[in-house]
Amino acid sequence: MKKDIIIPEVENVFLAAVQEWSDDFMEKVWNVYLINDSDFQLDAVMVVSKAFGTLDGEMKKTSLLRHAYVEIPPVSLVKIEMVEKSVLALNNEFMVTFFIGNTLFDRKFFFKANYINEKNVEEVPILFVDGVIVR
Repeated sequence: MKKDIIIPEVENVFLAAVQEWSDDFMEKVWNVYLINDSDFQLDAVMVVSKAFGTLDGEMKKTSLLRHAYVEIPPVSLVKIEMVEKSVLALNNEFMVTFFIGNTLFDRKFFFKANYINEKNVEEVPILFVDGVIVR
């Protein structure tokens, strides 16, 4: 029975953390974007994020944040959330679930602890700015 279950692989959909100026905080902050670099529209998109890890020898975790989007057109992006500076030292996990047609796709994306920084930037497709990408 397990052999009959087809689990499609997520392709050309990824996350990028981009450092941008925030007028609210009067400093640069890291914003996470969901990028659809495919030829297909993503429907009923759900993103659940959390952070967890050890800080100062103590286990820490954040609350779950949930984001929903009716659709994300082909070759486009959507800003998911800002990652607070203190949370960068934790593992940041994003569970992304969506439909393409009648097929359900889901995938976990991880930004490992301290991975979001200026040393790990590369050019982000569609945005054409430097950012940290997880595929």
